[in-house]
Formats: sequence, structure tokens, C-alpha cells
Amino acid sequence: MENTSQGRERRLTAMNGAMALIVVLLVVQIWLLSATLDAFLAGHHEAAVPAAIVSGLLFLGCAGLYRFTTRLEEATGTNNGKALHLS
Repeated sequence: MENTSQGRERRLTAMNGAMALIVVLLVVQIWLLSATLDAFLAGHHEAAVPAAIVSGLLFLGCAGLYRFTTRLEEATGTNNGKALHLS
């Protein structure tokens, strides 16, 4: 019984870490959007394409972490069938 409790605790810790990383990535993405918009409105149009690429990579990172957390929820049994699945 102790072994499954430790495994569940580790999965929940991993889920908390992934959720914290998602928050950090989203804050960086919002900052990137505001900095790019400011540069674009100042006439620096060449900054838009690299920023869009980096923003897309950040989105893919968040999507991957979201998928990771939904799989962890399934493994721990904490979702009660209410999680949105992107399978």
C-alpha cells in the first residue's frame, strides 16, 4: 500500500511542476506578444516573424505539458472523468 501511495505522490508532484511550468511559459508568451506588438507599432516590422515562430514553439510546449498532465491525471485517477482529452 505504501508503494502505490508514494507513486501517486510522485505523479502529483510532477503534475504540480508541469502546471507551474505552463504558467511560466504563458507569462513569457504574453510578454513576447506585448514586446512584439510594441516593436511592430514602432515600425520594426522585421521582429514579427521571429516572434511568431517563438510564440508557436511556446504554444507547442504548453500543449505538450497539458497532454502530460492529463495523462498523469488518468494515472492517478484524480480526474473523475471530467478532464478534457486532446487524444
